[in-house]
Amino acid sequence: MPVLVMKFGGTSVATLDRIRRAAKRVGVEVAKGYDVIVIVSAMSGETNKLVGYVGETSPLYDAREYDAVVSSGENVTAGLMALTLQEMDVPARSWQGWQVPLLTTSAHSAARIEEIPTDNLNARFADGMRVAVVAGFQGISPEGRITTLGRGGSDTTAVAFAAAFGAERCDIYTDVDGVYTTDPRIADKARKLDRIAFEEMLELASLGAKVLQTRSVELAMRYNVKLRVLSSFEEQSDDAGTLVCAEEEIVESNVVNGIAYSRDEAKMTLISVADRPGIAAAIFGPLSDAGVNVDMIIQNISEEGRTDMTFSCPIDQVARAEKSLSEAKDRGEINYHDLVADTNVAKVSAVGIGMRSQSGVAAKMFQTLRDEGVNIKVIATSEIKISVLIDRKYMELAVQSLHDAFELDKVT
Repeated sequence: MPVLVMKFGGTSVATLDRIRRAAKRVGVEVAKGYDVIVIVSAMSGETNKLVGYVGETSPLYDAREYDAVVSSGENVTAGLMALTLQEMDVPARSWQGWQVPLLTTSAHSAARIEEIPTDNLNARFADGMRVAVVAGFQGISPEGRITTLGRGGSDTTAVAFAAAFGAERCDIYTDVDGVYTTDPRIADKARKLDRIAFEEMLELASLGAKVLQTRSVELAMRYNVKLRVLSSFEEQSDDAGTLVCAEEEIVESNVVNGIAYSRDEAKMTLISVADRPGIAAAIFGPLSDAGVNVDMIIQNISEEGRTDMTFSCPIDQVARAEKSLSEAKDRGEINYHDLVADTNVAKVSAVGIGMRSQSGVAAKMFQTLRDEGVNIKVIATSEIKISVLIDRKYMELAVQSLHDAFELDKVT
């Protein structure tokens, strides 16, 4: 039988009633003739509670025991979902990561999936099991210890299973009914997209859109796994939600397909750095070693052998960045006059595969912001995106005005 993967996030399984609702959706797909692999998250709020317990018990915790504790939330949901399906006379059983087994690296709390052997589940499907309810977010290391994949890891689990089992599709059930042109809470004209290309979704996810986890989209694009984002709380039709697919499956697309934003950005500037070969490596090497996620980078024109270097990073990594650069300076690896951090900025981005073939997007974006009196501090571009760093107080204005300027409320 064809295989379908269905993933239910924490809000979709937050209560027993919601688990029953999700189970009914699974039953509908079983009735259509699918063997179904259901990936479940922990019930809403459960993982945060477990993380809190670990912190209170052991501030300098053993990462292996941290994973053993925080992975237990998914085990509870998987068991409850399997019991609910059995009550509906649907042959189902729960699977923890180590039982599948989902094989990962040894990087506890941030493990990466190495392999998902299909023999165990396929044997049970052949014996009459119709639904395998798998605890998301978890796997097993080469040392035989439970590992977790990091926050949002259940999305990655779902896509990995879809790839391993050659699933017809991977449905991600969440508390929104699809992917929108921007956040509907900011722009009331935001429109739900019927389809979006993998590359666009990857950019939107990495730039602040929280519908799908970045790693899951990367995996889907690599293995060409069709993703569908759906609401757990609305009646579904065959064309419900948003399909994330290959660019070739989209007949026509807007030049810009989405406006993303991130509030939690910081702009950091190293003032008066020696302008010499290797200076960029001397700056960004220590930042990388410290785990600082650098995004936009600008180097000013050199004067008398000195230059300024500006970059952006998440606001919660500012202290880490300051410490690593200060230590590099103390070691004599870099020399700068001052380090200035601006933590009152936001990043706004326009994304669209249509940018590859049409010019004028940057000019339109910059003119729109100019007309609204919004000053641009930093600019970064790729083949299908333009990002700007602006004062945070103008973020919502920028999102709304760019959404209007590119007429994203209209269907092409």
